[in-house]
Amino acid sequence: MAFSADELRVLRRALAVALHPAPLQDEDVRDALRLAESVDEAVREAGRLRAFLFDDLARYREALPGSLSGYLELLQDALAAGYDPAADDLAALRALRRNPAAAALLARCQILAERSVRARLARVSQATATPAAAAPRARLLALPGGRAAADEPKPRPPVPTERPVPKPSEVFPPRRRPVPPPPPEERVAG
Repeated sequence: MAFSADELRVLRRALAVALHPAPLQDEDVRDALRLAESVDEAVREAGRLRAFLFDDLARYREALPGSLSGYLELLQDALAAGYDPAADDLAALRALRRNPAAAALLARCQILAERSVRARLARVSQATATPAAAAPRARLLALPGGRAAADEPKPRPPVPTERPVPKPSEVFPPRRRPVPPPPPEERVAG
């Protein structure tokens, strides 16, 4: 993201006020709000551009191997934009590894995918380990199958509401063998 000279001047004044609090003039406040809106719009536009890039990458991946050069370029751009290679990307690159550029990109994507998986696993293990370590163990008050379990009514077996599945012999009756015609001597001319 690049700032113009005017935007840098507004940013410098806002930082000076943040470091050394002083009353602001109305014009400075309006300039700071305009700058904040411009930065917000730039962030939204960057998000839209990333989404378009990732969608375009998926379209090129689906059109492989005919779109090899375009796919490799888009994948490099997506990786530069912070994209974590998906399993589909790794599978596509494995299928194209005869191409030297695809083989090099596959090695890079495998490293990035492994880092991403390790980071997600670390976050999950931290999230699950922290509450369990802090919470005291609950006291076991009753065991299943004890006296309280004997007092409970036993559940009835479910009543079949569906029709029973017919046997194959009921659906497909046995074939009747055709009766062979009588031998020629027994035929009566009539």
